Amino acid sequence: MGIAVVGISLSGPLTALVVAPVLAIAFWRNAAGAAALLPVLLTRERGTLAGLRPRDLRSSVLGGVLLAAHFAAWLPSLSMTTVAASVALVTTTPIWTALAARLTGVRLPAAVWWGLVLAVVGAGLIAGVDVTVSLRALAGDGLALLGAVCAAGYVLAGAHARQRLATSAYAVVCYSTCAVVIAVAALAVGVPLTGFSAQDWWLIAAITFVAQLLGHTLFNLVVSSVGPTIVGLAILLEVPGALLVSLALGQAAPPLLALPGMAAVVLGVGLVVRASRPVVAEPVG
Repeated sequence: MGIAVVGISLSGPLTALVVAPVLAIAFWRNAAGAAALLPVLLTRERGTLAGLRPRDLRSSVLGGVLLAAHFAAWLPSLSMTTVAASVALVTTTPIWTALAARLTGVRLPAAVWWGLVLAVVGAGLIAGVDVTVSLRALAGDGLALLGAVCAAGYVLAGAHARQRLATSAYAVVCYSTCAVVIAVAALAVGVPLTGFSAQDWWLIAAITFVAQLLGHTLFNLVVSSVGPTIVGLAILLEVPGALLVSLALGQAAPPLLALPGMAAVVLGVGLVVRASRPVVAEPVG
């Protein structure tokens, strides 16, 4: 789990270093992730494919579409606001999954509502500080929050899909769908998916390895043994982790006035994760 935390903590800072379009980053990390997991599905977990029907894959496809929307919203925010602020806001995913549960009739403990209030106050503090920085930074905050909402839908779709599918089957279908959606979007807006510098290709490969394979795969591996609450709390370590990595790489530090807001977001989401029973805990970085 510690390795997984390091993996997702590196995702944001490394992405901010890539000159290539964000759609290209999202395409290649998902396409490569699907390719890496396909041999596992076709060998060790091949038996899980028996009896599957096309309708059993619907939730996986929906998850892939929502994952594409998550990347399309969140990745641009990394270059618009600070990496630390963007990561803090995108980790509010459990807030949105809890609200979705409430809309379906699930009663939420009081601690969840306190956590929600704390996270909203924290997000407001970050946005208030970014208003004084630039409207671009504020728009980056908004995109990070939108990325969190899309990630919540991806998490819920994944939880439904894995009632029938093995993790590798779900991941291959979901990541492949995400890559196809992004490729179509890139073609539609004229964004190239190739022709980048060697440095960009190395960075994209590193992001795929640390975030898509180490981060996602290892968290999914341990969630059945340690539980979604522990994994959900561990994922919150991405916020200070990303801040430390970005500072080490010489990237812009968040304004001091934004730090209390980031802390409030982390504490609020932590309260929600501890007090509720998340359907599934997955990193989205």
